[in-house]
Amino acid sequence: MKQEPIDASSGTEDVSGGRPRRLSTVLRGLAGTAADCVMMEEVRLALGDRSLAALLAFFAAINLLPLPPGTTLFLGPPLMIISAQMVLGHGKVWLPRKMLDRSIGAEHFRSMTDRLMPRLIWLEKLVKPRLWPFASNETADRILGVIAFVLGTVVTLPIPFGNWMPAFAIFLIALAISERDGILLIAGLVAAVAAFAIIVLLFGTAQALFGFLFH
Repeated sequence: MKQEPIDASSGTEDVSGGRPRRLSTVLRGLAGTAADCVMMEEVRLALGDRSLAALLAFFAAINLLPLPPGTTLFLGPPLMIISAQMVLGHGKVWLPRKMLDRSIGAEHFRSMTDRLMPRLIWLEKLVKPRLWPFASNETADRILGVIAFVLGTVVTLPIPFGNWMPAFAIFLIALAISERDGILLIAGLVAAVAAFAIIVLLFGTAQALFGFLFH
Protein backbone atom coordinates (compact mmCIF):
# COMPACT_ATOMS: atom_id res chain seq x y z
CA MET A 1 0.00 0.00 0.00
CA LYS A 2 1.28 3.46 -0.84
CA GLN A 3 2.28 5.47 2.21
CA GLU A 4 0.51 8.79 2.49
CA PRO A 5 2.67 11.73 3.51
CA ILE A 6 2.02 13.48 6.77
CA ASP A 7 1.97 17.23 7.09
CA ALA A 8 4.95 18.11 9.26
CA SER A 9 3.42 21.40 10.31
CA SER A 10 0.30 19.83 11.81
CA GLY A 11 -0.22 17.82 14.98
CA THR A 12 -0.25 18.18 18.72
CA GLU A 13 1.41 21.25 20.15
CA ASP A 14 2.97 21.72 23.55
CA VAL A 15 0.17 22.98 25.77
CA SER A 16 2.59 25.09 27.74
CA GLY A 17 3.26 27.60 25.02
CA GLY A 18 1.59 26.59 21.77
CA ARG A 19 4.94 25.59 20.29
CA PRO A 20 5.67 22.13 18.88
CA ARG A 21 6.99 19.69 21.44
CA ARG A 22 10.74 19.48 21.77
CA LEU A 23 12.50 16.43 20.38
CA SER A 24 13.46 15.28 23.88
CA THR A 25 9.78 15.30 24.95
CA VAL A 26 8.75 13.21 21.94
CA LEU A 27 11.52 10.66 22.47
CA ARG A 28 10.76 10.36 26.19
CA GLY A 29 7.11 9.71 25.37
CA LEU A 30 7.96 7.02 22.82
CA ALA A 31 10.36 5.31 25.22
CA GLY A 32 7.83 5.40 28.04
CA THR A 33 4.97 3.84 26.06
CA ALA A 34 6.98 1.28 24.05
CA ALA A 35 5.90 -2.33 24.63
CA ASP A 36 7.72 -4.87 22.44
CA CYS A 37 9.25 -2.62 19.82
CA VAL A 38 9.15 0.87 18.34
CA MET A 39 8.20 1.03 14.67
CA MET A 40 9.74 3.71 12.50
CA GLU A 41 6.20 4.68 11.56
CA GLU A 42 5.48 5.38 15.24
CA VAL A 43 8.47 7.71 15.35
CA ARG A 44 7.33 9.47 12.20
CA LEU A 45 3.81 9.91 13.56
CA ALA A 46 5.07 11.11 16.94
CA LEU A 47 7.21 13.72 15.23
CA GLY A 48 4.37 14.70 12.92
CA ASP A 49 3.91 18.01 14.74
CA ARG A 50 7.51 18.92 14.04
CA SER A 51 9.23 20.05 10.87
CA LEU A 52 11.25 18.00 8.42
CA ALA A 53 14.28 19.31 10.29
CA ALA A 54 13.13 17.63 13.51
CA LEU A 55 12.94 14.24 11.78
CA LEU A 56 16.37 14.93 10.34
CA ALA A 57 17.67 15.67 13.84
CA PHE A 58 16.17 12.43 15.16
CA PHE A 59 17.81 10.16 12.60
CA ALA A 60 21.09 12.06 12.88
CA ALA A 61 21.04 11.65 16.68
CA ILE A 62 20.50 7.89 16.37
CA ASN A 63 23.55 7.70 14.09
CA LEU A 64 25.66 9.33 16.82
CA LEU A 65 25.26 6.31 19.09
CA PRO A 66 27.74 3.40 19.12
CA LEU A 67 25.88 0.92 16.94
CA PRO A 68 26.89 -2.36 15.24
CA PRO A 69 28.75 -2.12 11.91
CA GLY A 70 26.43 -1.77 8.93
CA THR A 71 23.68 -0.02 10.90
CA THR A 72 24.18 3.18 8.91
CA LEU A 73 22.98 1.33 5.80
CA PHE A 74 19.57 1.32 7.51
CA LEU A 75 19.70 4.58 9.47
CA GLY A 76 21.54 6.65 6.86
CA PRO A 77 19.01 6.61 3.95
CA PRO A 78 16.32 8.48 5.96
CA LEU A 79 18.77 11.39 6.25
CA MET A 80 19.09 11.49 2.46
CA ILE A 81 15.35 11.14 1.84
CA ILE A 82 14.32 13.83 4.33
CA SER A 83 16.99 16.31 3.26
CA ALA A 84 16.04 15.74 -0.40
CA GLN A 85 12.45 16.70 0.49
CA MET A 86 13.78 19.88 2.09
CA VAL A 87 15.66 20.72 -1.11
CA LEU A 88 12.51 20.13 -3.16
CA GLY A 89 10.50 22.39 -0.89
CA HIS A 90 8.11 19.71 0.38
CA GLY A 91 6.06 20.59 3.44
CA LYS A 92 4.99 17.02 4.06
CA VAL A 93 7.07 14.14 5.37
CA TRP A 94 7.27 10.95 3.31
CA LEU A 95 9.25 7.78 3.96
CA PRO A 96 9.05 4.48 2.04
CA ARG A 97 6.77 1.83 3.54
CA LYS A 98 9.67 -0.63 3.76
CA MET A 99 11.51 1.86 5.96
CA LEU A 100 8.46 2.65 8.09
CA ASP A 101 7.91 -1.06 8.77
CA ARG A 102 11.34 -1.37 10.37
CA SER A 103 11.43 -1.52 14.15
CA ILE A 104 13.76 -1.17 17.12
CA GLY A 105 13.36 -3.33 20.23
CA ALA A 106 11.71 -1.44 23.07
CA GLU A 107 14.58 -1.97 25.51
CA HIS A 108 17.14 -1.05 22.86
CA PHE A 109 15.17 2.10 22.05
CA ARG A 110 14.98 3.04 25.74
CA SER A 111 18.71 2.45 26.08
CA MET A 112 19.41 4.70 23.10
CA THR A 113 17.08 7.37 24.45
CA ASP A 114 18.72 7.26 27.89
CA ARG A 115 22.11 7.86 26.26
CA LEU A 116 20.89 10.74 24.13
CA MET A 117 18.60 12.49 26.60
CA PRO A 118 21.07 14.32 28.90
CA ARG A 119 23.01 15.89 26.01
CA LEU A 120 19.86 16.60 24.01
CA ILE A 121 18.13 18.38 26.89
CA TRP A 122 21.29 20.39 27.62
CA LEU A 123 21.53 21.46 23.99
CA GLU A 124 17.82 22.30 23.73
CA LYS A 125 18.22 24.72 26.65
CA LEU A 126 20.86 26.62 24.68
CA VAL A 127 19.04 26.69 21.35
CA LYS A 128 16.86 29.73 20.62
CA PRO A 129 15.91 31.96 17.68
CA ARG A 130 18.82 34.36 17.05
CA LEU A 131 20.94 35.80 14.25
CA TRP A 132 19.20 33.74 11.57
CA PRO A 133 20.83 34.71 8.24
CA PHE A 134 17.95 33.71 5.96
CA ALA A 135 15.01 35.99 5.23
CA SER A 136 13.00 33.09 3.79
CA ASN A 137 12.48 29.76 5.54
CA GLU A 138 12.08 28.07 2.16
CA THR A 139 15.48 29.37 1.04
CA ALA A 140 17.08 28.16 4.25
CA ASP A 141 15.56 24.69 3.91
CA ARG A 142 16.69 24.35 0.30
CA ILE A 143 20.27 25.51 0.84
CA LEU A 144 20.85 23.66 4.09
CA GLY A 145 19.00 20.65 2.71
CA VAL A 146 21.67 20.31 0.01
CA ILE A 147 24.40 20.28 2.66
CA ALA A 148 22.47 17.76 4.76
CA PHE A 149 21.91 15.54 1.72
CA VAL A 150 25.64 15.39 0.95
CA LEU A 151 26.44 14.69 4.60
CA GLY A 152 23.68 12.06 4.76
CA THR A 153 25.21 10.31 1.76
CA VAL A 154 28.53 10.17 3.60
CA VAL A 155 26.81 8.78 6.71
CA THR A 156 25.23 6.01 4.64
CA LEU A 157 28.49 4.93 3.01
CA PRO A 158 30.43 2.21 4.89
CA ILE A 159 33.40 4.44 5.71
CA PRO A 160 35.25 3.30 8.86
CA PHE A 161 35.37 6.13 11.44
CA GLY A 162 33.87 8.48 8.85
CA ASN A 163 30.19 8.46 9.83
CA TRP A 164 30.06 10.12 13.25
CA MET A 165 31.14 13.66 12.36
CA PRO A 166 28.79 14.00 9.34
CA ALA A 167 25.89 12.79 11.51
CA PHE A 168 26.87 15.28 14.22
CA ALA A 169 26.96 18.11 11.66
CA ILE A 170 23.50 17.16 10.37
CA PHE A 171 22.18 17.04 13.94
CA LEU A 172 23.40 20.57 14.71
CA ILE A 173 22.17 21.98 11.39
CA ALA A 174 18.76 20.34 11.81
CA LEU A 175 18.30 21.74 15.32
CA ALA A 176 19.41 25.15 14.07
CA ILE A 177 16.76 25.04 11.33
CA SER A 178 14.08 23.96 13.80
CA GLU A 179 14.68 26.96 16.07
CA ARG A 180 16.19 29.40 13.53
CA ASP A 181 19.36 29.60 15.62
CA GLY A 182 22.17 31.25 13.63
CA ILE A 183 24.83 30.53 16.25
CA LEU A 184 24.08 26.82 16.25
CA LEU A 185 24.01 26.89 12.45
CA ILE A 186 27.58 28.21 12.39
CA ALA A 187 28.61 25.37 14.72
CA GLY A 188 26.91 22.87 12.41
CA LEU A 189 28.64 24.24 9.31
CA VAL A 190 32.00 24.13 11.07
CA ALA A 191 31.30 20.49 11.96
CA ALA A 192 30.39 19.85 8.31
CA VAL A 193 33.72 21.27 7.13
CA ALA A 194 35.51 19.13 9.73
CA ALA A 195 33.58 16.07 8.53
CA PHE A 196 34.66 16.59 4.93
CA ALA A 197 38.24 17.18 6.05
CA ILE A 198 38.21 13.89 7.97
CA ILE A 199 36.83 12.03 4.94
CA VAL A 200 39.54 13.49 2.70
CA LEU A 201 42.16 12.53 5.29
CA LEU A 202 40.82 8.97 5.55
CA PHE A 203 40.81 8.51 1.79
CA GLY A 204 44.28 10.01 1.51
CA THR A 205 45.61 7.73 4.23
CA ALA A 206 43.96 4.67 2.63
CA GLN A 207 45.39 5.56 -0.77
CA ALA A 208 48.85 6.02 0.67
CA LEU A 209 48.57 2.71 2.55
CA PHE A 210 47.52 0.80 -0.57
CA GLY A 211 50.30 2.44 -2.54
CA PHE A 212 52.83 1.38 0.08
CA LEU A 213 51.55 -2.22 0.25
CA PHE A 214 51.38 -2.82 -3.50
CA HIS A 215 54.51 -0.96 -4.56
